[in-house]
Amino acid sequence: MERGKNQRLKLFYLYDILMSKTDEEHAITMPQIINELEARDVSAERKAVYSDLQALEDYGVDIIKYQEGRNFYYKVVSRTFELPELKLLVDSVQCAKFITAKKSNELIAKLEGLASVHDAKYLQRQVLVSQRNKTDNEKIYYNVDRIHNAINSNSVITFKYFQWNTKKEMALKHDGALYEVSPWALLWDDENYYLIGYDNITKLIKHYRVDKMLDITVTDTKRLGKDQFEKIDIANYTKSVFGMFGGEECNVRLQCDNSIVGVMIDRFGRDLMIIPKEDDTFVINVNVVPSEQFFGWIMSLGGKVKILGPDFIVQNMQNTIKYLYNQYF
Repeated sequence: MERGKNQRLKLFYLYDILMSKTDEEHAITMPQIINELEARDVSAERKAVYSDLQALEDYGVDIIKYQEGRNFYYKVVSRTFELPELKLLVDSVQCAKFITAKKSNELIAKLEGLASVHDAKYLQRQVLVSQRNKTDNEKIYYNVDRIHNAINSNSVITFKYFQWNTKKEMALKHDGALYEVSPWALLWDDENYYLIGYDNITKLIKHYRVDKMLDITVTDTKRLGKDQFEKIDIANYTKSVFGMFGGEECNVRLQCDNSIVGVMIDRFGRDLMIIPKEDDTFVINVNVVPSEQFFGWIMSLGGKVKILGPDFIVQNMQNTIKYLYNQYF
């Protein structure tokens, strides 16, 4: 008779053993399975384990059995997340600036638990987390959840917003006054999380860094700004906004060297209309928010792109160049 204080948990332990100890490259023998169960205070006879393995297969666990010599081996070869998928998720967590180093390590540890102990070592790259520029706002994880809840319940949120000062301290904007915003979407851009919302005070669509939001409260007030938000093409939103600095969008005509066509396609998408010229250049018309970040991006391309119009954008670019010139000469 099987005995052991954890006998009723045998099937669960057997599943855990197979998921943690085996994968496509690593298998486990029946004696090893029995030893693992006994280490968990579960007594098991070989025939009973055979029945349990069959029960797991009937449930949908992809267990492969094969023989080498006199030993039979068992392994799980299919999982909800394959190793390349887990690597992708780990890399995303590591890259995300809006997740703190502590929370990143916690999430990565949970992702490792979805792999075998053999594959988990390929995911154990947490040392990279501490070397990245991460937020210090530990509440970011819960901020995202509250915003999602507000969107799902069609509710306005209030929060405080901060910026860093020269003492590396959080300085509340608007003297600590509450922002009142109707949240409509969350956007991940340039490794940061942004809330796209309708400012109930200014009556404008704005975006906010989620890791700079404090004391988020979901109110009973219903959201405003639906018509304004529906006019925004979110797919094109990040193409026109540089560094997520807001402003009024306008159409800009650019003349570019042929060598940077890939840069333009990466930035504005493959549906970009390219007009070739005879002097190894091409012209494009793109919708952008002409912020200082946009002008900085133009200058970063080293003279391989020229703004042709409209005239006030060309004038703004000239003013930016003159200002920078006066800074150094």
